[in-house]
Amino acid sequence: MKNRPDISRRRVLAGIAAGAVATQVRGAAPKPLKLEKEQLRIGFIKLTDMVPLAIAYEKGFFEDEGLYVTLEPQANWKLILDRVITGELDAAHMLAGQPLGATVGIGTRAEVITAFSMDLNGNAITVSNAVWQQMLPHVPRDAQGRLVRPVKASALKPVVEQFRASGRPFRMGMVFPVSTHNYELRYWLAAGGVHPGFYSPADVNGQVAADVLLSVTPPPQMPATLEAGTINGYCVGEPWNQQALFKKVGVPVITDYEIWKNNPEKVIGVTRAWAEKYPNTHIALVKALMRAAQWLDASPANRREAATLISRANYVGADVRVISASMTGTFEYAPGEKHPVPDFNVFWRYHATYPFISDAVWYLTQMRRWGQIPEGKPDSWYIETAKKVYRPDIYLQAARLLLEEGKIRREEVPWDSDGFRPPVKDFIDGMTYDGRKPNAYIDGFAIGLKGNQKVEGSRVVG
Repeated sequence: MKNRPDISRRRVLAGIAAGAVATQVRGAAPKPLKLEKEQLRIGFIKLTDMVPLAIAYEKGFFEDEGLYVTLEPQANWKLILDRVITGELDAAHMLAGQPLGATVGIGTRAEVITAFSMDLNGNAITVSNAVWQQMLPHVPRDAQGRLVRPVKASALKPVVEQFRASGRPFRMGMVFPVSTHNYELRYWLAAGGVHPGFYSPADVNGQVAADVLLSVTPPPQMPATLEAGTINGYCVGEPWNQQALFKKVGVPVITDYEIWKNNPEKVIGVTRAWAEKYPNTHIALVKALMRAAQWLDASPANRREAATLISRANYVGADVRVISASMTGTFEYAPGEKHPVPDFNVFWRYHATYPFISDAVWYLTQMRRWGQIPEGKPDSWYIETAKKVYRPDIYLQAARLLLEEGKIRREEVPWDSDGFRPPVKDFIDGMTYDGRKPNAYIDGFAIGLKGNQKVEGSRVVG
C-alpha cells in the first residue's frame, strides 16, 4: 500500500494553491518541516485499532506532511518489534507496553520510544460457549432477571475449580507477554480471586502458582483456537471478540472499558536512534496521525466509513458487520444482547493521543506485579523509565504546528500537563491509581508481588 505518485503531485499542487490563498487571508503560513526522510515503511497488526494508520493513508494526511508511506501487515507482535529494531520498518503500530518492555529488557532489549498513543479501550475477554454456560449460574441478576454487568471473574472461579478437580488445566490466550491484553486479563482474574500466575527468570511463560494458564495466541487466530478447544477463553482487541460471537464459538463476557475505563491501548513505536536521526520526519508522522484520530472521532458517519474501509483484506480483513459492531459505538455480549458503548473505541477524545507518563508507569507496575520486573524498584525508577520511553515533548511539537495551521483547536491538547493524569479509581476492583506513587499502588493488591518480594522456583520469597 504505497502512496501513488500521480495523486501525490495533484495534492502537492492543490496544497500550494491553498497555501497561497491562506497566506493572502491570514498572513505568512507556518514554515514546512524539512524532512530528513520521506518514504516510510510502517507495520501493523490486523486489528480494528490500526485504523488511524489506514485513515492517515487513505485521506491523504501522510501526503499532506510530505510522507510517502507503505503500510505493511505483520504476522505477530514479536515480529513487528523485531523489524522496527532492525530497521526493516521505520515505525509500527505497537502494544503500549512494547516500547517499555524492550527498554527494560523483557524478552528483547532495545531503546524504543513512543510519541503517539493510538487509542483508548478496544479490547474484551471472551470465553467458549461451554465455559459461559458454566459461569451463568454464578453471575448475579437484577430484579428483572437480567445479568448484572460487568461480569466479574468471581463467576469464573468455580469453573476453574471444576477443571482442576477433574485434572484439566484451564487455558486462556492473550496476544503478547507485555500486551495490555495480558495485564487486563490478569487484572480481571486477580480481582475475582483467580491467580493468573507469576513470571520469573526461570519461567518466562508466567505460570508459576497459576490457577489459569495464560499463553500467547496471535489475534486473528483467537476464534479458531477457541473453537478447536486449545484454549477456553482469551483477551484480544476487536474484531476478534465479536467474531467469536458471529461465528457462534464464544461469548464476550466483559470489555476492557469495564476493567479500566479509558485505558490506553496501542502506540506508534520507533527506535530512539531513528527518532534522533529523523526528528522532523517523526514530528510529521505524529501530525498526520493526530489528524486521522481527530477525523475518526468527528462523526458517526466517519466511523461507519472507517469500518467499511478497514474491512478490506489489506487492512483487517473481517466482515464489516463484525467491525461495525464496536467501531460504531455498540457491543454485543451475547446473541441479542447488544449494549451502547460509545467509548468502546476512542481515538481523539479525552486526549487519547497524548502519551501520558502515568500510563507508562501503570504498565511498569503490572510488569513488576507479575514478576516480569523480578525485583523491587524505587518510585523514582518507574517515573524515570517512563519518561525515557513516553515522549509528550515530541507530541507537543507536532501539536503546536497543527495549531498554527488551524487544523486543531487549543482545547484539544493538554498543553499544561506534566504528563500525569490525576489519580483515578475507574477500575473493576475500585483501586485508586496514582502514577506518582507506583509502589503504594503495587502493594495495595491482594494478589501480586509486593515490596522486595521475588519468585524463586515455585515460591514467592522476601
